Amino acid sequence: MTLQATLLAQRAAFHTELPVTLEVRKDRLKRAAAMIADNADAFCDALSEDFGHRSREQSMLTDIASSIAPIKHALRALDGWTKRDKRAVQFPLGLLGARAWVEYQPKGVVGVIAPWNFPVNLVMGPIAGIFAAGNRAMVKTSEFTPRTAALFETVCVKYFAAEELAFFSGGPDVGKAFSELPFDHLIFTGATGIGRHILHAAADNLTPVTLELGGKSPVIIGKDADIARATERVAIGKMLNAGQICLAPDYMLVPQAQEQAVVDGLKAAVSAMYPTLLANPDYTAIINDRHHQRLADWVADARAKGATVEVVNPGGEDFAGSNARKMPLHIVRDATDDMIVMQEEIFGPILPVRSYVGDVDSAIDAVNRRDRPLGLYYFGPDETERRRVLDRTISGGVTIDDVVFHVSMEDLPFGGVGPSGMGSYHGFDGFKTFSHAKAVFKQAKLDVAKLAGLKPPYGKATMASVRRQMK
Repeated sequence: MTLQATLLAQRAAFHTELPVTLEVRKDRLKRAAAMIADNADAFCDALSEDFGHRSREQSMLTDIASSIAPIKHALRALDGWTKRDKRAVQFPLGLLGARAWVEYQPKGVVGVIAPWNFPVNLVMGPIAGIFAAGNRAMVKTSEFTPRTAALFETVCVKYFAAEELAFFSGGPDVGKAFSELPFDHLIFTGATGIGRHILHAAADNLTPVTLELGGKSPVIIGKDADIARATERVAIGKMLNAGQICLAPDYMLVPQAQEQAVVDGLKAAVSAMYPTLLANPDYTAIINDRHHQRLADWVADARAKGATVEVVNPGGEDFAGSNARKMPLHIVRDATDDMIVMQEEIFGPILPVRSYVGDVDSAIDAVNRRDRPLGLYYFGPDETERRRVLDRTISGGVTIDDVVFHVSMEDLPFGGVGPSGMGSYHGFDGFKTFSHAKAVFKQAKLDVAKLAGLKPPYGKATMASVRRQMK
């Protein structure tokens, strides 16, 4: 079916089905989990083909298990999420028998525009909330992961009717047409620049939008941080998926006296995890030649503008002579604001390390001069310093004494702020995002309008009601 025909079919089926029972929602969630679990090996193979090489174990962690976990979480919590939310009624209506509550209703058909970096997880994570809320879904997959996209289209029909869940692939023309459909909600995960186009397209239909974007997520190393522990955890987060993560540490701010120790710690941690890279099955390749060239150009730009670039290549391998698109970690020291690596989200194994002088306020000021990031990471035992970072910076989310992990907590909302995103999902927050919170008021049997002076002829009761509301 065409995009338009699928939307019409899903919407018609949705209205016919109302109300969407808990049993139906749970059944769809279970089928979604089964679709991924039953085809886990095929998805891992497709992901590795799309990337040129992608660690199988990493794919199992970041795209298979992490897709099933939010679905299982929704199944366990759904009974509580869907309960009527009782609200207070103003005096004296509550005493007279009036009641108020909120009911969470499904919105209808939700569009999902997924990115290439985690092309299974960033489809199925939203699907968990979409199905839990009682909706149907249409998904536009990334043209940069065509094998994974094709696999979704093949396996989906074995588990879902097209009126429940449907996948569409293609290039920018398909993406444009998809974003212009009058969905009941649209969620996009990807680059900030494309997010602006998505928002413009959705505005014509007044479609509510959730944007999960990116930005330059900073790491702040506090004055008394354990450098060895901090640098190992930063290295794990930065090297996962070869840095192709919207939440990857994008630059580090470290006390001036600790800069060399931080650089040494990063090198030691990366070398221990990846003693070689080219033939290492644990290390993922850069997604395509264009992206690889972009990263190389940015490193060259930094060097040309005076940066010192330290390449972490413990095996002394010849990356220039390889066509594997694997790229070692490049630590960029003396990075300045005129360098592209300090202006754009990196999305690869390049890590600027900058020092600050004085207390943590210098690092806070450096963060606040930039757009608000999707994630922020602080390392340090000083509670006062930590509190100051939390209070004086604004970001989508924060992980303390580690990186990235807040995205894995299903009971926390996940989303950005400003240029790093709009709205949030995951867990109950995702259920609410994809639901309409419908206010319901049930009036008392008594003639409240007369008692409150709300109907003519107005008189003493009217003014008493006015004075009561103004107290």
